[in-house]
Amino acid sequence: MLVTLQEILKDTREKRYAVGLFNCVTLEMTRGILLAAEELRSPVIIGPAQILLPPASLEDYCDMMLGMARRARVPVALHFDHGFDPDLVERAIALGFSSVMYDCSLLPIDENIRRTKDMVKKAHAAGCSLEAEIGHVGSNERSVGARIADSVYTDPEDARLFCAETGCDALAVAIGTAHGLYDTPPALSFDALRHIRDLCDTPLVLHGGSGLSEEDFRRCVLDGISKINIFTHNNLAAARAAVQSFSEKTGAFELMSPIEAAVRQETMRHIRMFGSEGRA
Repeated sequence: MLVTLQEILKDTREKRYAVGLFNCVTLEMTRGILLAAEELRSPVIIGPAQILLPPASLEDYCDMMLGMARRARVPVALHFDHGFDPDLVERAIALGFSSVMYDCSLLPIDENIRRTKDMVKKAHAAGCSLEAEIGHVGSNERSVGARIADSVYTDPEDARLFCAETGCDALAVAIGTAHGLYDTPPALSFDALRHIRDLCDTPLVLHGGSGLSEEDFRRCVLDGISKINIFTHNNLAAARAAVQSFSEKTGAFELMSPIEAAVRQETMRHIRMFGSEGRA
């Protein structure tokens, strides 16, 4: 069933579990994620990110995922992740996404607040939830763009002000994670996370989750994280399954089942770590 992000996260902090956002870009990945959630009776969040749009349009992703989310036997939020372009965020709202992320984290905080507050009004008017980000979660990639986007840790007082001013439904915070694969384990600032949690009632989001240890995930959840983003591990699991299953006599159809199964198993592993099993 399709639900908003606000609804899917409403009791996460009280009951100390987190719901996974599993970014997906193909039918096989989407099915694998939803089947994992249904098997474990877990709420789940699915959807693309702006950076994942070049191979397919926002409309194409929505056409594929919206019906699947509505038919699912567990609560599903369809989320447009890391929307930097306000026109794209508004398109996602109009298309029927039940949640959007408007990422103005690279802007000065006053401008971030102003733009987010305006987008919150538009999202809420359409019955859609909105996630924002303060601080900035950078990338482990080695590209020039990634080097420019170095992480900026979230200031707890800024987070309190931001939530109060914007009315956002979820807040992504930077506590030491980064997007992509880690060369070495990240040093997470749990003290900062607890400080932010104590100042903000808004559900908190952890980006850059792929590659964290089970201990790190569980500690983040206990210290206030309500939503955890995963893409890299599922993306790699899908690619490995395709490579391992391919032969010169294998077509695209024959690769669908192994890709789906690999993503399903990887998603189930994370659902159990996040503590959302049986919460649907």
